[in-house]
Amino acid sequence: MFTGVKVFSATKAKEREELGENVTRWLKSNSDLEIVDRVVCQSSDNEFHCYTLVLFYKHGRSEQAAPQP
Repeated sequence: MFTGVKVFSATKAKEREELGENVTRWLKSNSDLEIVDRVVCQSSDNEFHCYTLVLFYKHGRSEQAAPQP
């Protein structure tokens, strides 16, 4: 089960080169999240190549631990 989704997508060559760094930066700044699944897609036509990474996550236990009234 997941509570959120983060999508990373890049079409231009420079964006594709930086995609891994962007994902790593996001993961570090959201270290309270637990990644529970991921989907990687690549698509292209005659001119463009698109790379997409979808991360499914849930919030860490510290945020889930508080009981709801």
